[in-house]
Amino acid sequence: MLIPFPRAPRPSGPPRRSLMSRFTPPQLIAVVYLVGIALGTGLLHLPGVTAPGAALNSIDRLFTATSAICITGLVVADTGETFTRAGQVIILVLSQIGGLGILTFGTLFAFLTGRRVNFTERQHLVQQINALDVGGVVSLIRIIFLYTFVAEGAGAVLLALRFVPQFGWGEGLYQAVFHAVSAYNNAGFVVVPGGMGQYVGDPLVSLTVSTLIILGGLGFLVQLNAVTHLLNPRRNRLLVYSKLTLLTTGVLLLVGMVLLLVLEWTNARTFGPLDLGTKLLASFFQSVTPRSGGFATVDISAMTSASLFLLIALMFVGANSGSTGGGIKTSTLAILVGSAWNMVRGRGDLIVFGRRVEPENLVRAGTVTTLYTLMVASAFFAMLATNPRLGFTHLLFETVSAAATVGLSMNTTHLINDPGLVILSVLMYLGRIGPLTFATSFSLRGSQTRGVQYPPERDILVG
Repeated sequence: MLIPFPRAPRPSGPPRRSLMSRFTPPQLIAVVYLVGIALGTGLLHLPGVTAPGAALNSIDRLFTATSAICITGLVVADTGETFTRAGQVIILVLSQIGGLGILTFGTLFAFLTGRRVNFTERQHLVQQINALDVGGVVSLIRIIFLYTFVAEGAGAVLLALRFVPQFGWGEGLYQAVFHAVSAYNNAGFVVVPGGMGQYVGDPLVSLTVSTLIILGGLGFLVQLNAVTHLLNPRRNRLLVYSKLTLLTTGVLLLVGMVLLLVLEWTNARTFGPLDLGTKLLASFFQSVTPRSGGFATVDISAMTSASLFLLIALMFVGANSGSTGGGIKTSTLAILVGSAWNMVRGRGDLIVFGRRVEPENLVRAGTVTTLYTLMVASAFFAMLATNPRLGFTHLLFETVSAAATVGLSMNTTHLINDPGLVILSVLMYLGRIGPLTFATSFSLRGSQTRGVQYPPERDILVG
């Protein structure tokens, strides 16, 4: 007679939840970037990271780590001169992690260790990369890593054609890899001796860096959708979102290039001394980089006031959703402009490429723009209060550049005091994770719409 082995009693109460599942996607994104900033700051405090004689305090290192992990590129001192090769590599790795996303790298480690990615983790990844559904997000992550490294590798090869003859094999390859990664992730860090200004008339360097910035700013989903559509148009249709972002991106690049060319044509400190071909190349490059690139081949501080205003506007819009760029995003601008045009013409639904835009997206676009504007305005006011000696335009430019994680500067960052650097650090952090993500991270989990519906009020005047 077999005697059954007694089963252990089941623990009472709900099953234990993993630490990751206790956070909502917005909360987890906000937390992991804070942890990344803290770890990056610690690494930049290690001995041998800065060059002998470099005077960087703790706030400077915090600012640099935040700028790297939030792929901004604002610096308090020249990166190539202030940091050793080890420090530069740390900044580069932080930029790569910040560009692809800390959660995305966590998924890579899960693949390497053979651990399965559960449904909750898939939800977090969907939130971070703006994927359209949960089911294929893990396969999408694999493609993102492969595509990213292929794009960066191709960019490094092209840049090496210029840097290797200039600096030799070892230094040339390092410069090529560093700037390819920095450009694709829209990080904006530069370590090449003499800066990027020496390549203002170099098509190889300027066009390679510009292309990498554009690819990184388009977003992973748009890039992959466009590539698969080109390879097989019948099977893989171009999504409406891809069409909208590609159109808006193209219009902004063209408008920015033409306006900068006109405004700076006779400026003796920027485009004036350049020949026609170099002027066209410089205007294109300067139109691309405010979209979140952070590189510059001319002196930004020497530009006219109208050009500076244009750059601020382009930085405010930024890149595309789910990309390595910041700003309110091109799709948000397109929806807002389309909605305004609809209302002027007395139309109802917003139709884009034969499809109706959901009212929820209209509300989201307005919310993102409102929160972003309030964030920039509040930070700008704080910057004026803490740095009264610096000019209005300089501080406004610096504030928008930090909020949009662009990294362009009017040679002002090194003049900002510690309170101002802390403000910009917070701004870069909020700009990277998104003000809406940060705001919703404080919302109650599982909150639902109230059952009571109040009567509408039609007597509120707007406009």
